[in-house]
Amino acid sequence: MNWAAGWARNNGRVARPKKPATTGDMIRSLLVILIPVVLLTLFFSRNLGDYPVEEVNWRPTLAEARQEAPYPVLAPEGLPDSWRPTKVAWIPRGEPYLNDQASVRNLWQLGFLDPNNVYISVNQGDGQPERFVDETSRQGLPDGSSDVAGQTWQRRLSPDERTRSLVRSAPEVTTVVAGDAPYDALEAFASTLTAG
Repeated sequence: MNWAAGWARNNGRVARPKKPATTGDMIRSLLVILIPVVLLTLFFSRNLGDYPVEEVNWRPTLAEARQEAPYPVLAPEGLPDSWRPTKVAWIPRGEPYLNDQASVRNLWQLGFLDPNNVYISVNQGDGQPERFVDETSRQGLPDGSSDVAGQTWQRRLSPDERTRSLVRSAPEVTTVVAGDAPYDALEAFASTLTAG
């Protein structure tokens, strides 16, 4: 190859011979790759600890619901202190609810974490009962019945068989006790419910 052709191929730059890579070069290259990988691994695998459970004071909301609701509002009585209240809501019909849509029912919700950290709730509503049962039971399908303190509750089981619900319908209100727990646990919780 002549000198002019080589010069043109290198755009006028004179090609320098490459020196062979050393062990130090390899180590520096690996460090450039490994340091970010190690940092990302440490960041994403560190133990962030359990998120603390935020307990709610549900009794003032219960008093308000019992004063305003057109049906008897149920709440547990005599639950051990190991049951932690984590959700309470009273939403009168017409008030903003999900996505700021007006609530189609007078809605009462009260949820607890049981001693095994399983969430169990009581939900009551007086409008669109079929839709209400679908929403609170996670589209639960009929699964028999339970007798709780002389009252019959319909059992519902979600399609993924994770959530179980007990449903009791009356002309003025539909009540749903729901949780990712066996029916006997739901029945025990339902047996503590009282209208005050």
